[in-house]
Amino acid sequence: MNTRFLICAGSMAALLALAGCASSPGESIYVPAGGEAPKAPEPPRTSSEPKESPVWRKSEQPEVSEPAESSPRTSSPSYRDSGESLSPAALSLIREADSLLARGDAPAAIARLERAQRIAPRSAEVYFKLSEAYVASNQLGTAEQFTLKGLSLAGNDTQMQRAGWLLLADIRRARGNVAGADQAEARAAAL
Repeated sequence: MNTRFLICAGSMAALLALAGCASSPGESIYVPAGGEAPKAPEPPRTSSEPKESPVWRKSEQPEVSEPAESSPRTSSPSYRDSGESLSPAALSLIREADSLLARGDAPAAIARLERAQRIAPRSAEVYFKLSEAYVASNQLGTAEQFTLKGLSLAGNDTQMQRAGWLLLADIRRARGNVAGADQAEARAAAL
């Protein structure tokens, strides 16, 4: 039994010594059968020469001349020039709001005007009406903001601008801003 054990231990030691001699430090002890390791295949190429994508610089691009005749301008002004025209639905809501304001029901009038605002969000008239409704409900800060928004949407409509500036002057005077009210009146008088 001891002899067998000694033979097995000796064989094992010999194998370990051979494995240690097969590689130098830092290399793998695995040696593939057949000697040299197979090379990895090269990746496929689409063409024999690599293509460079063209780089377009603005200075190298040909100049494109504009056509001699430009397209005729549309006769209708943009919304910034004239503001948005009211649809029949928005106009109906404004009329309802006017009658509600005449009866003293400012919250209901505001609700109608907010619906009109959703229908015609770029109409200065809707914003001025909303401002009047907020004045009636004694919310002067909100009223001033709606007036300013309406003025920004009034465009070239001088009558609408004048009405907006006068409304703003009244609101500012009611808030105690006399200088601001005077400025708004001066803007209205200049139109």
